[in-house]
Amino acid sequence: MIVIDGRKTSVDLKNELKADIEHCRVATGKIPGLAMVLVGDNPSSQVYVRNKAKTCKEIGIGAKVIEMPDETPQEKLLEVVAGLNLDPDINGILVQQPLPSHIDEFTTTLAIDPSKDVDGFHPENLGQLLLGRLDNCFVSCTPFGILELLTRYGIETTGKHCVVVGRSDIVGKPMANLMLRKDDAANCTVTVCHSLTRELPFFTRHADILIVAIGNAGFITSDMVKPGAVVIDVGNNRIEDHDAKSGFRVVGDVDFRSVSAVASAMTPVPGGVGPMTIAMLMKNTVLSFKRMNALQGP
Repeated sequence: MIVIDGRKTSVDLKNELKADIEHCRVATGKIPGLAMVLVGDNPSSQVYVRNKAKTCKEIGIGAKVIEMPDETPQEKLLEVVAGLNLDPDINGILVQQPLPSHIDEFTTTLAIDPSKDVDGFHPENLGQLLLGRLDNCFVSCTPFGILELLTRYGIETTGKHCVVVGRSDIVGKPMANLMLRKDDAANCTVTVCHSLTRELPFFTRHADILIVAIGNAGFITSDMVKPGAVVIDVGNNRIEDHDAKSGFRVVGDVDFRSVSAVASAMTPVPGGVGPMTIAMLMKNTVLSFKRMNALQGP
Protein backbone atom coordinates (compact mmCIF):
# COMPACT_ATOMS: atom_id res chain seq x y z
CA MET A 1 0.00 0.00 0.00
CA ILE A 2 1.16 3.53 -0.81
CA VAL A 3 1.12 5.98 2.10
CA ILE A 4 0.15 9.39 0.71
CA ASP A 5 2.51 11.63 2.66
CA GLY A 6 1.04 15.08 3.21
CA ARG A 7 3.99 16.25 5.30
CA LYS A 8 6.51 15.65 2.52
CA THR A 9 4.19 17.00 -0.17
CA SER A 10 3.51 20.18 1.82
CA VAL A 11 7.26 20.75 2.25
CA ASP A 12 7.78 20.29 -1.49
CA LEU A 13 4.96 22.73 -2.24
CA LYS A 14 6.23 25.34 0.22
CA ASN A 15 9.71 25.16 -1.34
CA GLU A 16 8.13 25.74 -4.76
CA LEU A 17 6.18 28.68 -3.36
CA LYS A 18 9.38 30.21 -1.96
CA ALA A 19 10.76 30.37 -5.50
CA ASP A 20 7.45 31.72 -6.78
CA ILE A 21 7.40 34.46 -4.13
CA GLU A 22 10.96 35.47 -5.03
CA HIS A 23 9.84 35.74 -8.66
CA CYS A 24 6.99 38.00 -7.51
CA ARG A 25 9.40 40.17 -5.52
CA VAL A 26 11.81 40.58 -8.41
CA ALA A 27 9.00 41.34 -10.87
CA THR A 28 7.10 43.85 -8.73
CA GLY A 29 9.26 44.86 -5.77
CA LYS A 30 6.51 43.53 -3.50
CA ILE A 31 5.63 40.26 -1.76
CA PRO A 32 2.24 38.63 -1.16
CA GLY A 33 0.47 39.67 2.04
CA LEU A 34 -1.94 37.65 4.19
CA ALA A 35 -4.10 39.18 6.92
CA MET A 36 -5.43 36.92 9.67
CA VAL A 37 -8.13 38.21 12.00
CA LEU A 38 -8.57 36.42 15.32
CA VAL A 39 -11.57 37.31 17.50
CA GLY A 40 -11.56 35.99 21.06
CA ASP A 41 -9.22 33.68 22.93
CA ASN A 42 -10.10 30.22 21.60
CA PRO A 43 -6.89 28.21 22.28
CA SER A 44 -7.17 26.08 19.14
CA SER A 45 -7.74 29.16 16.96
CA GLN A 46 -4.72 30.84 18.52
CA VAL A 47 -2.56 27.82 17.62
CA TYR A 48 -3.92 27.71 14.06
CA VAL A 49 -3.25 31.40 13.46
CA ARG A 50 0.22 31.15 15.00
CA ASN A 51 1.08 28.20 12.73
CA LYS A 52 -0.18 30.05 9.66
CA ALA A 53 1.85 33.14 10.54
CA LYS A 54 4.92 30.96 11.09
CA THR A 55 4.51 29.35 7.67
CA CYS A 56 4.14 32.79 6.07
CA LYS A 57 7.47 33.83 7.58
CA GLU A 58 9.17 30.61 6.46
CA ILE A 59 8.30 31.06 2.78
CA GLY A 60 8.37 34.86 2.48
CA ILE A 61 4.74 35.95 2.70
CA GLY A 62 4.01 39.08 4.70
CA ALA A 63 1.75 38.15 7.62
CA LYS A 64 -0.52 40.62 9.42
CA VAL A 65 -2.25 39.22 12.53
CA ILE A 66 -5.10 41.28 13.96
CA GLU A 67 -6.26 40.12 17.40
CA MET A 68 -9.61 41.39 18.69
CA PRO A 69 -11.29 40.76 22.06
CA ASP A 70 -14.11 38.26 22.46
CA GLU A 71 -16.69 41.03 23.03
CA THR A 72 -15.90 42.73 19.70
CA PRO A 73 -19.18 43.85 18.05
CA GLN A 74 -20.04 42.51 14.60
CA GLU A 75 -19.91 46.06 13.21
CA LYS A 76 -16.32 46.56 14.40
CA LEU A 77 -15.21 43.29 12.81
CA LEU A 78 -16.85 44.30 9.54
CA GLU A 79 -15.02 47.66 9.68
CA VAL A 80 -11.70 45.83 10.02
CA VAL A 81 -12.54 43.55 7.09
CA ALA A 82 -13.57 46.54 4.97
CA GLY A 83 -10.21 48.18 5.66
CA LEU A 84 -8.34 45.04 4.65
CA ASN A 85 -10.38 44.82 1.45
CA LEU A 86 -8.97 48.23 0.48
CA ASP A 87 -5.38 47.60 1.61
CA PRO A 88 -3.19 47.14 -1.51
CA ASP A 89 -0.56 45.25 0.51
CA ILE A 90 -3.05 42.56 1.53
CA ASN A 91 -3.79 39.85 -1.02
CA GLY A 92 -5.52 37.38 1.26
CA ILE A 93 -7.94 37.82 4.17
CA LEU A 94 -8.71 35.08 6.66
CA VAL A 95 -11.12 35.49 9.57
CA GLN A 96 -10.39 32.55 11.85
CA GLN A 97 -13.40 30.41 12.71
CA PRO A 98 -15.16 29.65 14.95
CA LEU A 99 -16.21 33.18 15.85
CA PRO A 100 -17.85 34.19 19.15
CA SER A 101 -21.54 33.29 19.25
CA HIS A 102 -22.76 36.89 18.88
CA ILE A 103 -20.97 37.28 15.53
CA ASP A 104 -22.60 35.85 12.41
CA GLU A 105 -20.04 33.88 10.43
CA PHE A 106 -21.92 34.07 7.12
CA THR A 107 -22.29 37.85 7.31
CA THR A 108 -18.57 38.10 8.03
CA THR A 109 -17.71 35.85 5.09
CA LEU A 110 -19.89 37.93 2.76
CA ALA A 111 -17.98 41.06 3.81
CA ILE A 112 -14.65 39.70 2.52
CA ASP A 113 -13.71 40.74 -1.01
CA PRO A 114 -14.03 37.48 -3.04
CA SER A 115 -10.74 38.32 -4.77
CA LYS A 116 -9.03 38.16 -1.35
CA ASP A 117 -11.06 35.25 0.07
CA VAL A 118 -8.15 32.80 0.15
CA ASP A 119 -10.14 30.46 2.43
CA GLY A 120 -12.54 29.92 -0.48
CA PHE A 121 -15.65 30.33 1.69
CA HIS A 122 -17.36 33.23 -0.10
CA PRO A 123 -20.48 32.24 -2.10
CA GLU A 124 -19.00 33.84 -5.22
CA ASN A 125 -15.97 31.53 -5.02
CA LEU A 126 -18.16 28.53 -4.25
CA GLY A 127 -20.36 29.41 -7.25
CA GLN A 128 -17.36 29.65 -9.58
CA LEU A 129 -16.19 26.26 -8.27
CA LEU A 130 -19.63 24.79 -8.99
CA LEU A 131 -19.24 26.01 -12.58
CA GLY A 132 -15.75 24.48 -12.78
CA ARG A 133 -14.09 27.88 -13.25
CA LEU A 134 -11.03 27.36 -11.05
CA ASP A 135 -9.14 30.13 -12.86
CA ASN A 136 -11.64 32.63 -11.48
CA CYS A 137 -11.97 31.48 -7.88
CA PHE A 138 -10.28 30.26 -4.74
CA VAL A 139 -10.92 26.68 -3.64
CA SER A 140 -11.34 25.82 0.04
CA CYS A 141 -7.90 24.83 1.28
CA THR A 142 -8.60 21.30 2.54
CA PRO A 143 -10.33 20.04 -0.64
CA PHE A 144 -7.72 21.88 -2.71
CA GLY A 145 -5.00 20.08 -0.73
CA ILE A 146 -6.63 16.70 -1.35
CA LEU A 147 -6.75 17.42 -5.08
CA GLU A 148 -3.05 18.35 -4.95
CA LEU A 149 -2.21 15.05 -3.23
CA LEU A 150 -4.16 12.99 -5.75
CA THR A 151 -2.44 14.81 -8.61
CA ARG A 152 1.09 14.58 -7.24
CA TYR A 153 0.72 10.90 -6.42
CA GLY A 154 -0.56 10.14 -9.90
CA ILE A 155 -3.90 8.77 -8.74
CA GLU A 156 -6.08 8.05 -11.77
CA THR A 157 -9.44 9.80 -11.38
CA THR A 158 -11.10 9.85 -14.80
CA GLY A 159 -14.13 7.58 -14.87
CA LYS A 160 -13.62 6.51 -11.26
CA HIS A 161 -16.35 6.39 -8.65
CA CYS A 162 -15.54 8.92 -5.92
CA VAL A 163 -17.56 8.67 -2.72
CA VAL A 164 -17.40 11.65 -0.35
CA VAL A 165 -18.59 10.93 3.19
CA GLY A 166 -19.53 14.30 4.67
CA ARG A 167 -21.47 17.27 3.30
CA SER A 168 -19.93 20.29 5.04
CA ASP A 169 -19.59 23.59 3.21
CA ILE A 170 -15.85 23.59 3.94
CA VAL A 171 -14.91 20.06 2.81
CA GLY A 172 -17.65 17.75 1.58
CA LYS A 173 -19.54 19.97 -0.88
CA PRO A 174 -16.50 21.64 -2.50
CA MET A 175 -14.70 18.29 -2.67
CA ALA A 176 -17.58 16.69 -4.54
CA ASN A 177 -17.68 19.56 -7.04
CA LEU A 178 -13.92 19.43 -7.57
CA MET A 179 -14.08 15.76 -8.49
CA LEU A 180 -17.03 16.31 -10.85
CA ARG A 181 -15.17 18.82 -13.05
CA LYS A 182 -14.29 18.17 -16.68
CA ASP A 183 -10.57 17.94 -16.05
CA ASP A 184 -7.87 15.27 -16.19
CA ALA A 185 -7.48 15.58 -12.40
CA ALA A 186 -11.21 14.92 -11.91
CA ASN A 187 -13.87 13.51 -14.28
CA CYS A 188 -15.25 11.28 -11.53
CA THR A 189 -18.70 9.91 -10.94
CA VAL A 190 -19.44 11.34 -7.50
CA THR A 191 -21.65 10.15 -4.67
CA VAL A 192 -22.06 12.25 -1.53
CA CYS A 193 -23.01 10.47 1.70
CA HIS A 194 -23.63 11.83 5.19
CA SER A 195 -24.79 10.93 8.70
CA LEU A 196 -28.35 10.15 7.56
CA THR A 197 -27.39 8.06 4.51
CA ARG A 198 -29.06 4.65 4.69
CA GLU A 199 -26.88 1.60 4.01
CA LEU A 200 -23.73 3.74 4.07
CA PRO A 201 -21.37 0.69 3.74
CA PHE A 202 -23.06 -0.15 0.42
CA PHE A 203 -21.86 3.15 -1.02
CA THR A 204 -18.39 3.15 0.53
CA ARG A 205 -17.72 -0.39 -0.72
CA HIS A 206 -18.34 0.81 -4.28
CA ALA A 207 -15.85 3.68 -4.09
CA ASP A 208 -12.68 3.66 -6.17
CA ILE A 209 -11.73 6.85 -4.31
CA LEU A 210 -13.14 7.24 -0.80
CA ILE A 211 -12.87 10.65 0.88
CA VAL A 212 -14.02 10.74 4.51
CA ALA A 213 -14.73 13.92 6.48
CA ILE A 214 -17.30 13.21 9.20
CA GLY A 215 -15.50 13.82 12.51
CA ASN A 216 -16.03 10.32 13.90
CA ALA A 217 -12.87 8.54 15.05
CA GLY A 218 -12.16 5.24 13.29
CA PHE A 219 -15.65 5.09 11.79
CA ILE A 220 -14.63 3.59 8.44
CA THR A 221 -13.35 0.02 8.83
CA SER A 222 -11.93 -2.47 6.34
CA ASP A 223 -15.28 -4.18 5.70
CA MET A 224 -16.59 -0.82 4.38
CA VAL A 225 -13.82 -0.38 1.80
CA LYS A 226 -13.42 -1.84 -1.68
CA PRO A 227 -10.13 -3.73 -2.11
CA GLY A 228 -7.69 -1.54 -4.00
CA ALA A 229 -9.50 1.71 -3.23
CA VAL A 230 -7.70 4.99 -2.61
CA VAL A 231 -8.72 6.31 0.82
CA ILE A 232 -8.37 9.95 1.87
CA ASP A 233 -8.93 10.55 5.59
CA VAL A 234 -9.79 14.15 6.50
CA GLY A 235 -10.61 13.35 10.13
CA ASN A 236 -8.80 14.97 13.04
CA ASN A 237 -10.08 13.48 16.28
CA ARG A 238 -8.53 13.48 19.74
CA ILE A 239 -8.94 10.28 21.73
CA GLU A 240 -7.64 9.40 25.17
CA ASP A 241 -4.25 7.72 25.31
CA HIS A 242 -2.78 7.36 28.78
CA ASP A 243 0.54 6.24 27.29
CA ALA A 244 0.94 9.57 25.50
CA LYS A 245 2.55 12.48 27.31
CA SER A 246 -0.36 14.73 26.36
CA GLY A 247 -2.93 12.18 27.50
CA PHE A 248 -4.41 11.91 24.03
CA ARG A 249 -3.54 11.06 20.43
CA VAL A 250 -4.92 12.25 17.12
CA VAL A 251 -6.66 9.76 14.83
CA GLY A 252 -8.68 10.01 11.65
CA ASP A 253 -12.18 9.01 10.64
CA VAL A 254 -10.73 5.84 9.11
CA ASP A 255 -9.34 2.91 11.06
CA PHE A 256 -5.87 3.04 9.53
CA ARG A 257 -4.70 -0.38 10.76
CA SER A 258 -7.52 -2.39 9.21
CA VAL A 259 -8.16 -0.26 6.11
CA SER A 260 -4.48 -0.10 5.13
CA ALA A 261 -4.65 -3.86 4.60
CA VAL A 262 -7.17 -3.48 1.76
CA ALA A 263 -6.55 0.00 0.30
CA SER A 264 -4.07 0.60 -2.53
CA ALA A 265 -3.17 4.06 -1.23
CA MET A 266 -4.15 5.99 1.89
CA THR A 267 -3.45 9.17 3.85
CA PRO A 268 -2.35 8.76 7.47
CA VAL A 269 -3.56 10.85 10.40
CA PRO A 270 -1.64 12.81 11.43
CA GLY A 271 0.60 13.63 8.47
CA GLY A 272 -1.83 13.28 5.59
CA VAL A 273 -4.38 15.91 4.64
CA GLY A 274 -3.69 18.20 7.62
CA PRO A 275 -0.31 19.63 6.55
CA MET A 276 -1.70 20.37 3.09
CA THR A 277 -4.38 22.76 4.35
CA ILE A 278 -1.95 25.50 5.43
CA ALA A 279 0.23 24.90 2.36
CA MET A 280 -2.77 25.48 0.07
CA LEU A 281 -3.66 28.64 2.00
CA MET A 282 -0.20 29.90 1.12
CA LYS A 283 -0.70 28.83 -2.50
CA ASN A 284 -4.01 30.71 -2.68
CA THR A 285 -2.37 33.83 -1.25
CA VAL A 286 0.40 33.72 -3.87
CA LEU A 287 -2.21 33.09 -6.55
CA SER A 288 -4.16 36.15 -5.36
CA PHE A 289 -1.02 38.30 -5.54
CA LYS A 290 -0.28 37.12 -9.08
CA ARG A 291 -3.85 37.82 -10.22
CA MET A 292 -3.80 41.30 -8.73
CA ASN A 293 -0.45 42.06 -10.35
CA ALA A 294 -1.18 40.26 -13.65
CA LEU A 295 1.80 37.93 -13.20
CA GLN A 296 2.37 34.58 -14.80
CA GLY A 297 4.40 31.72 -13.31
CA PRO A 298 8.22 31.98 -12.97
